[in-house]
Amino acid sequence: MQIVLVVAALVAVALAAPAAPPAPAAPAEKEPVKILRSDFEQQPEGAYNYAYETEDGIKKDEAGELKTVNDEENKPQTVVVARGSYSYTDPEGNPHTFTYYADETGFHVESEDVPKAPAQA
Repeated sequence: MQIVLVVAALVAVALAAPAAPPAPAAPAEKEPVKILRSDFEQQPEGAYNYAYETEDGIKKDEAGELKTVNDEENKPQTVVVARGSYSYTDPEGNPHTFTYYADETGFHVESEDVPKAPAQA
């Protein structure tokens, strides 16, 4: 008899539990952003240029070239040096532009949107 009461109590608790909230509706499918321009050119020796622009205002241009530098053991190594820029407009309508280069010293970017380190005395 006790088992019947325990089972009945568990069933009552399960039926009294609140139902799970309905799953959120799937967001409406957005139309893919159109590419207005897309260029790519590769040179046999390894240099390249590429650029693209989309209808939502994103733009990117980059050029790369090979450069020979000496590594920490003073042995010549070939590295790619890339220079370029990209820009976009944020949802509030503000334009953002970044100019960069990347070489054996790392990635370096400049923009009004990138915080500047305070000058050291």
